[in-house]
Amino acid sequence: MLSLIVTDLATGTRKRIQVSKTPFCIGKAAGNDLILPHESVGARHCQLVVEGDRVQVQDLRVPGGTLLNDRLVETAAPFLAGDRLTVGKFQIERLGDGDAPSPVVPPVPQAPGSSVPPEWTRPVTPRMRQEILDELQKHPDLMKMDFAQTPLEEVRSKATHVIRTLFRRKTGSSAPESLVQELVSEAVGYGPLESLLRDDSVDEIMVNGPSVIYVERQGKIARTDCSFTDEDQLMNILRRILAPIGRRIDQSSPMVDARLPDGSRVNAIIPPLCLIGPVMTIRKFAARPYTIHNLIERGTLTRNMAVFLQLAVRYRRNLLISGGTGSGKTTLLNVFSSFIPEDERIITIEDAAELRLRQPHVIPLEAKPPNIEGQGAIPIRKLLINSLRMRPDRILIGECRGGEALDMLQAMNTGHDGSMTTLHANSARDALNRLETMVLMAGMDLPIRAIRDQIASAIHLLVHQARMPDGSRKIVAVCEITGREGETIVLQDLFRYEKKGLDDDGRVQGDHRALGTVPKFVQDLRARGTPVDLSLFKE
Repeated sequence: MLSLIVTDLATGTRKRIQVSKTPFCIGKAAGNDLILPHESVGARHCQLVVEGDRVQVQDLRVPGGTLLNDRLVETAAPFLAGDRLTVGKFQIERLGDGDAPSPVVPPVPQAPGSSVPPEWTRPVTPRMRQEILDELQKHPDLMKMDFAQTPLEEVRSKATHVIRTLFRRKTGSSAPESLVQELVSEAVGYGPLESLLRDDSVDEIMVNGPSVIYVERQGKIARTDCSFTDEDQLMNILRRILAPIGRRIDQSSPMVDARLPDGSRVNAIIPPLCLIGPVMTIRKFAARPYTIHNLIERGTLTRNMAVFLQLAVRYRRNLLISGGTGSGKTTLLNVFSSFIPEDERIITIEDAAELRLRQPHVIPLEAKPPNIEGQGAIPIRKLLINSLRMRPDRILIGECRGGEALDMLQAMNTGHDGSMTTLHANSARDALNRLETMVLMAGMDLPIRAIRDQIASAIHLLVHQARMPDGSRKIVAVCEITGREGETIVLQDLFRYEKKGLDDDGRVQGDHRALGTVPKFVQDLRARGTPVDLSLFKE
């Protein structure tokens, strides 16, 4: 059996590991065979492949890479007895049969007449760190790169090479790999957020000033040991996020919504509005967009509910998705949008682009904030009005927050069936009340009766999603709007989630139930000869 000795180079702590499977994955994320919990280690950093007596190390293309006997592993290399891997701040030695662990090699004594030891052992001062960063920014190899067009990994690779060169020129020694990764992240990446953004188990990152960072994993919030050096570093990273999309944050505009290249949503607010310093919240998007099958597996809805909702989208029912903050409304809208046929022209309208549709004919529109003089803002409402002149088959609004609700209802009532949007609400009935309020925000002097008529005729289905106490997300109600009786819009429940309690591990227990009601549009489809399985709605 293959034996390894893992050494923490910072503390000298060692432990012996037996490799009993192949491939043997190494990284800091849960689920690896060898977990090395430190920000200098990638979520899945490298892996060992064992074939008889032959062992191969394969780098998984993380920033900073994997070193084998102090040489960078390009893709894969043989891992022989006595060889040493460097993974972040850890060293992994392969033992041969009967071998004893090698002693920890002390720093090489300084040779007479030399100015620095061959291997750098002194602490890196803040001044030297800043000097390297300053020279990096001015280096010709980086200045001639088009950062907007060059893949991030190529930029990081070039920056890594330059940093190693600058460090050796300044000190005569090779740079510690952990330092190289920190400088690369700060210079061309997202600093201490890098490791959290690469960690697939993290759903949300909450930065409360430079020294406090929380994350959400599977619905649970926990504080991390990551932090920024100071407020200046945090502001530099924030400006780096905003620059590619033409947004800004400063004293005159201290709040902003933005996005990362992968579609993750970013919100930031700074002093004087926030008293603890800059605060940033990043809602991460999954590396692979969720599918309806993922939601069924997670218990968000049942297969019968999924079949019905797919039918509703395909046959152009207008959908309103409601829920509280963090309940997964945008994820649900993304999944439902995948049911739209590929031969339709779809226009998406959002404050900060998050939706990722896979159809070939999609026109994404994004609202524009005001410039530094406070002029030139293009809100969602203007984009929606303009989109009606763009010959859309369907319009998807990321979230209704104000007067655009009136224009959305009018669009749904004038030939743009199959459109969808989301809004914040605590229940299905509350969603209709909020929609009324937002229509009034349009500034039109409309009587409540007329507004309710608009809602009743425009919205066909209302899907309400909630976040449970254990962090899971459930569709708790699917309702059909059947019209208006007196002053009340009539909601007819089709499916409902009935919570039964918590199990011993604190997980929510309950069932989704069909309530036995067949929606009116399904009856119309069957009358026109379209087969629909009515067992979907049986109690």
